[in-house]
Amino acid sequence: MSNIYQFLPELQGRELILVQGLTKEYTDEQVQTFANIFRTRRRDPQMILLTTLLGFVVVAGIQRFMVGQIGMGLLYLFTAGLCLIGTIIDLINYQDLAFEYNQRIAREVDGIVKSL
Repeated sequence: MSNIYQFLPELQGRELILVQGLTKEYTDEQVQTFANIFRTRRRDPQMILLTTLLGFVVVAGIQRFMVGQIGMGLLYLFTAGLCLIGTIIDLINYQDLAFEYNQRIAREVDGIVKSL
């Protein structure tokens, strides 16, 4: 069993607990493979926050595109972030948006590593 934190020091809170649970029975090599794939696909919550803030001044909905919610991204784009109310809600919930996306990606990467 390897310490995932040494491979992914940027993880915190719920995301760290999730990844530790997924990789608890991995070898060091599998953990490193998981970390390499996951790091390239995950979204940093701070980046979600910055793109949400851009929705107030540039284009609304970028954060939704980043987390794979194309339909919501288009809705935000064409409705100015649902008249900015949706953008304000995303501003409050940016960590949840990032976690939900990263959780889905972690499970996909777990499947990839197990199949190798």
